[in-house]
Amino acid sequence: MQSITRNIEALGKKTSQSIEECGYIVMLFLESIFWLVFGKRRNQSIRMAAIVSEAKQIGVDAVAISAVLCFAIGIMLAIQGIETLKTFGAQSQVILGIALSVTREFSPLIIGILVAGRSGSSIAARLGTMNESQEIDALQVMGINPVRYLATPVLVAMIIMLPLLTILGDFMGLLGGAVYSNIELNISFAAYAERSFEILSVDDIAQGLIKSVVFAGIIALVSLSNGFQVSGGAEGVGRATTRSVVMSISFIVLADMIFTYFLNR
Repeated sequence: MQSITRNIEALGKKTSQSIEECGYIVMLFLESIFWLVFGKRRNQSIRMAAIVSEAKQIGVDAVAISAVLCFAIGIMLAIQGIETLKTFGAQSQVILGIALSVTREFSPLIIGILVAGRSGSSIAARLGTMNESQEIDALQVMGINPVRYLATPVLVAMIIMLPLLTILGDFMGLLGGAVYSNIELNISFAAYAERSFEILSVDDIAQGLIKSVVFAGIIALVSLSNGFQVSGGAEGVGRATTRSVVMSISFIVLADMIFTYFLNR
């Protein structure tokens, strides 16, 4: 009986902590938007230099690895698609599968997971270290709001750069599919491109971009909230970093499932 009571108490405690953390993330988002909109009126505008710096770390520095991964995904889809369609003698229809899969699904998903692991962990570790070394407290003493100074530039840069990386991922994924289709089916690049443009619509591209904006918000807010709430020294920083990556990827996959369900009905 006591074990059941303890389990119920532990479940209640976890539920309470989860609700509290969700509330913290929502308030962090609302405060970031507040400073973005009204910061200039209060003579505390968001520094453009900070946004540019974050955008470079999040997006520009990730261009090479994003391009390579999405190119590889395009080749993988072409291989699997051609082998599957051979059963029906419809290998040329692989272009349809690649075009829709890359733009709607794989490009935003792969980019989101990549940025969550690469930049999300970095953001959480940086803020956690600043929290433990009392640098955030020092900012507050100097009259500098930590959310305005540290969180808002990250959120803005993430929302700008993820859709741009997704567009790059779309192009590289289609290019990877074109390369393998040319080798395996002798489909020329011109014919592949023409067929892809016939298949794709604005809605297909927009679906991936909408997902990327949502993923950007998830990565930024989860990483920032974990960084701001670090405790326990260096070990706590490590836990927060790992937790931010796991939570971001989990929420990205769940959000992707929900968006895919509703956007394809």
